[in-house]
Amino acid sequence: MVRPYAIKEKKRKKRQEKYDREEEEEVIVEEEKSAKRSSIEKATKEAEDKEEEENEAGANDLVGIPIAPSDKKPNKTGVIFVLEKASLEVAKVGKSYQLLNSDDHANFLRKNKKNPADYRPDIVHQALLAILDSPVNKAGRLQAVYVRTEKVQLLQKLNITAVGKHEKLLRVIKNPVTKYFPVNSRNIGFSYSSEKLVKMSKYVDAVGDDVNLVFVVGAMAHGKIETEYTDDFIAISGYPLSAAMCIARVTEALADKWNIL
Repeated sequence: MVRPYAIKEKKRKKRQEKYDREEEEEVIVEEEKSAKRSSIEKATKEAEDKEEEENEAGANDLVGIPIAPSDKKPNKTGVIFVLEKASLEVAKVGKSYQLLNSDDHANFLRKNKKNPADYRPDIVHQALLAILDSPVNKAGRLQAVYVRTEKVQLLQKLNITAVGKHEKLLRVIKNPVTKYFPVNSRNIGFSYSSEKLVKMSKYVDAVGDDVNLVFVVGAMAHGKIETEYTDDFIAISGYPLSAAMCIARVTEALADKWNIL
C-alpha cells in the first residue's frame, strides 16, 4: 500500500506557514516595543533638557528675591531696603548651633552675661514679611534687601540655597553695602528722634521718577541707627513704630506713587 506522503508534506507546509506567521508577528511586536521605547526616551530627554534650561535660567535671577510676575522695564526705578543692626546671632547651645532669641535662650544668655532683650530675630522676620508680601515687591519694583547684623557673621556656609534649585535665597556680601546701590539713588534713614517729621506719601511724591530709593530701617529692639551713608534722616510718625509698621507705611506710599493696586 502506498503511504500518503503528499498529505504529510501538506501538513509540514501548514506548520511552516504557521511558524512564519508567528515570526512575523514577533517581529512586528518587537518593532512596536522598540518604537514605543524610543518615543518614551525622546520625551524623557526633552523633559530633562527643558528642566535643565529652567534651572540654568533660575540661577541667573536676582539673589534673595522671590520670583514674581513683573512688568518691570529697564528704565523703571525701584526700591531697596537695608535692615540695620539686626539682632541675629548664632551660638552653640548644647550639641547644636542655634539662632539665639530672648524666649528660648534667656537662661543661656544670662549665664553668658548678655541681655536677652537684645536678641530679637523676630524683628527681622516681621520686617522681611512686610517687604516681600507688599504689592511693590509683587509688581517687581523691589530691587534688593540687605540685612546688616549687629555683631557676628550669621551664615557659616556664606549662602542659603533653595531646596532642589540653584536659586540662592540669601548670601553674605562684603562691606560697604553702598557699593551695591544704584548710581542714581537717595538713601533715607528713619528715626523717631528725628526733627524732620514728614508724611510718607508726600515725601516720596516729591522725589524724582528717575531716582532709586534706599530706605534704611533699624531692625533692633532699642536704640537708633547711626550710618554715614544716609542722605536724609526722617520721622514718619509722632510715635515709635516697629520696623514692620515703618516698612508698611513706606511700601503703601510707594504703591500710590507708582500706581500699584
